[in-house]
Amino acid sequence: MFDFRLKVFYTVAKRGSFTKAAKELLISQPAVTKHIQEIESSYQTKLFLRDGMKISLTEAGQLLFGYAEEIFSIYRNLEFDIHALNAKMDGSLCVGASTTVSQYVLPPLLAEFRKKVNDLHLDLFSDNTTAIENLLLSKSIDVGIVEGFSKNPQIKYIDFIKDEIVLVCGSANPLAKRGAIKAEELKDLTFLLRETGSGTLDVVGAQLKEVGININDLNNEMNFSSTESIKMYLMHSNSVAFLSIHAILKELRYNELTVIDVEGLEITRNFSVIQRQGQESALVELFTRFVTTHNVKL
Repeated sequence: MFDFRLKVFYTVAKRGSFTKAAKELLISQPAVTKHIQEIESSYQTKLFLRDGMKISLTEAGQLLFGYAEEIFSIYRNLEFDIHALNAKMDGSLCVGASTTVSQYVLPPLLAEFRKKVNDLHLDLFSDNTTAIENLLLSKSIDVGIVEGFSKNPQIKYIDFIKDEIVLVCGSANPLAKRGAIKAEELKDLTFLLRETGSGTLDVVGAQLKEVGININDLNNEMNFSSTESIKMYLMHSNSVAFLSIHAILKELRYNELTVIDVEGLEITRNFSVIQRQGQESALVELFTRFVTTHNVKL
């Protein structure tokens, strides 16, 4: 509905990269550049400062970014309110979410959704991806949000948001001073890994194979079912772990954890809303529409 050029600008500003914006929007990088140039030409001002590979917003870019957020918020609310007219708004809704999603992504959206539907009772269940999918199929939950590469034919998967999994260590770890390592050096490190069934573990294993490393080649010090436990352990050890960038934003801000770049390795995935195949209730469809259109700020 809204001007696609504005969406291109907003995505570049959010991701801090023309290349990442092109991948997310499924268009070419020259197309991204063209859209930005057209906006800059229209307003006769520069929107981005370029310093080598890094980009940042100019004062005009910051102004446009603020207005873009307001515009997208209005459209999201409009779309939700129109569809809400046709949905039954009372009763209860059981939502299941994999661990990373339930801890770091979903709570703000649930709070915002609850404000929209005052008569609705919400329950949130948290477990790993495999468990959440099983709860959905057994009808113990109404809808779920999961991570990983799972594709069960009995389940409908709807893209929610993109996530990046990064190599993390404590800021006191000597490795933190290096900033980047080669992929083959991973075999020399001591890892904390998520438990079997974790979507994060599945994605990491699949992407490591792309650079010729089997996850069993890693020196696995310990397995955890809790990301919070991994983070605390990292702060008191010289171990490393692969974690979602969404899970460590606070620790990065306070310099408690450090991201280590691995040359040639980029681990990305989609979080997905999951429904049972077939027609769902109007409330499930309303919730799905809400979280997939109100995820711009994530």
